[in-house]
Amino acid sequence: MLLRLPAAALILALAAAHAFAQSAYPSKPVRFIVPSSAGGGTDIIARAISQKLSEALGQQFVVDNRPGAGQMIGIELAARSPADGHTLLMTASTLAINPIMYKRVTYDPLRDFAPITQAASLPNVLVVHPSLPVKTLAELIALAKREPGKIAYASAGIGTSPHMSVALLEHLAGIDMVHVPYKGTGPGVIDVLAGQVKVMTPNVLTALPHIKSGRLRALAVTSGKRSDALPDVPTIAEAGVPGYESVQWYGVLAPAGTPREIVQRLYTEIAKSLHAGDVRERLAADGAEPVGSTPEQFAAFIRAEIDKWAKVAKAAGIKPE
Repeated sequence: MLLRLPAAALILALAAAHAFAQSAYPSKPVRFIVPSSAGGGTDIIARAISQKLSEALGQQFVVDNRPGAGQMIGIELAARSPADGHTLLMTASTLAINPIMYKRVTYDPLRDFAPITQAASLPNVLVVHPSLPVKTLAELIALAKREPGKIAYASAGIGTSPHMSVALLEHLAGIDMVHVPYKGTGPGVIDVLAGQVKVMTPNVLTALPHIKSGRLRALAVTSGKRSDALPDVPTIAEAGVPGYESVQWYGVLAPAGTPREIVQRLYTEIAKSLHAGDVRERLAADGAEPVGSTPEQFAAFIRAEIDKWAKVAKAAGIKPE
């Protein structure tokens, strides 16, 4: 018995330390890095989640917008941050697409992060400035075929979901438009609203207020089914491009090596916040659907997204820059 007491005492001490680590987290404000400009879908969802986490965990979760370089500036900053749970990343589909689009990517989406949860998904919506003389997707395709290389479309940066959504459309519809990348969705939408660029596929969450006000005209949504937020707008597949589907997604990750108990606690609290009535209603009103997948499910999803967009890029003839 005497020989077993130290082991028993050690087990109790480890259990107590584990419980203390959980209860002590977070011990200071948490930085929530968003690798795009304020006002875009990633930013909006991050702020909704951070407010709930601040209330639930007793420390402020502060959104830190770090746009630029196809979102790689913010993503790399998160990847290189201490793995103690006090720096998180809210990212979009770009996380999985960048390694396909760039020869030099400063992070590995699988190796450098601990996935926490896929927070939400929503379609993009193909919009045009009202000055462009098209009211349907078929009319836009016809105009692009008559004037190849003349119609410009905005995106949130090279390799972002708004870029790849149009790249897929160009490939499947046999059209050629001019890509104008911006440092985030917000700046791109501003120029489309001003008529400087005529076409974009921002996410529904960002575009909806401008569609309702009549400042942008919606032609089609990029998902496989219609959006509840825009029930009268057809999908791109319905509108004449069969087989088309592209969905934007948002997820929360921590730097690789973040303790498992912290990842699990964050997953639990984020999933809870996503299904809170006010957050769910807010996202649904803007066309987003909360997900709240487990860390394991989210990791598998990221792997599948990398495989999917690598095939799209190859089929569309997109070469890494």
